[in-house]
Amino acid sequence: MILHWILRSTMALLPVLVFLGALIYFDSFKVVRAKAIIIAAAAGMLAAFAGYWINGFLLDHSDIGYVPYSRWISPWLEESLKAALIVYLIRTRRIGMLVDAAIYGFAVGTGFALFENLYFLMMRPETHPAVQVIRGFGTAIMHGGATAVFAIVAVSQAERFPDKWLRVFLPGLVAAVILHGVYNTLLVRPVFATLGVLMLLPPLIYFAFENSERTLRDWLESDLDSDVQLIETIHAGEFLDSHAGRYVHSLQDKFDGPILADMLCYLRLHCELALRAKGVLMLRESGFEEPPLDDEVKAQIEELRYLERSLGKSGQLALRPILMATGKDLWQLQWLQH
Repeated sequence: MILHWILRSTMALLPVLVFLGALIYFDSFKVVRAKAIIIAAAAGMLAAFAGYWINGFLLDHSDIGYVPYSRWISPWLEESLKAALIVYLIRTRRIGMLVDAAIYGFAVGTGFALFENLYFLMMRPETHPAVQVIRGFGTAIMHGGATAVFAIVAVSQAERFPDKWLRVFLPGLVAAVILHGVYNTLLVRPVFATLGVLMLLPPLIYFAFENSERTLRDWLESDLDSDVQLIETIHAGEFLDSHAGRYVHSLQDKFDGPILADMLCYLRLHCELALRAKGVLMLRESGFEEPPLDDEVKAQIEELRYLERSLGKSGQLALRPILMATGKDLWQLQWLQH
């Protein structure tokens, strides 16, 4: 009996964990830390727990049958619950690349699937092993993949529309819900549904990884040059003669002198920390261990936070044309601090 339970649990739980492990292994830059992955999986478990009670309540207090509910309502509920952490991470600039979006999303979906499949194992221990194979290779991978799709689409949209959150998050949510709903519809033929998931998601994730790493390398190369150039003009006392200096000078009618001085300090610190973040990413890609943050860098981070509060939102927005502080540019600083 125990051996049969171990066999069923292995088939139900192991595939999604292996898939998540493969995503982490193939990430050349290792931008997502182990602690963050564990937290994401735990958030997925909490989402599954909440979804269990909400789904049960809605089914008990409505006339909708289980089959139409699973096709048209539960995908919206469950994908929204899983997406909550991803929305927070993107809003706080803790996700900036497609590769970490895929890992975070799949980690949340993994936690959701682990809770769901463990609950199914405990409530129906006598279920045929084939059902656990379907749940392990089909349902679990679908949960991870759907949230990964949401995260990938949302990060792509955030780069294009940084301040239009409905346009950022709605397309990814719709895509995840469609994937989830189609899978639930195809469960009348579970083998076909499982094969469809296994044929669709691995190529999609592979494309996201390839595109993300290529984009990250290109961005590191181009953005590194601009950061170095800006720091050199500041240190050489030639900032006011540069394009960025003339732009800051044009803001003197809109901001007081102390605010303009804070802007110059913010520009210098932003570029210095951005250079360090890029250096750490390059070390990671080359297989070197990440150096710990020293006291000087910690002090710079604290000063940057102070300056952000001093400038306020209006001051930071005014500097965007110089720093292009959206998407990956803000993400690298958040990533360095965590």
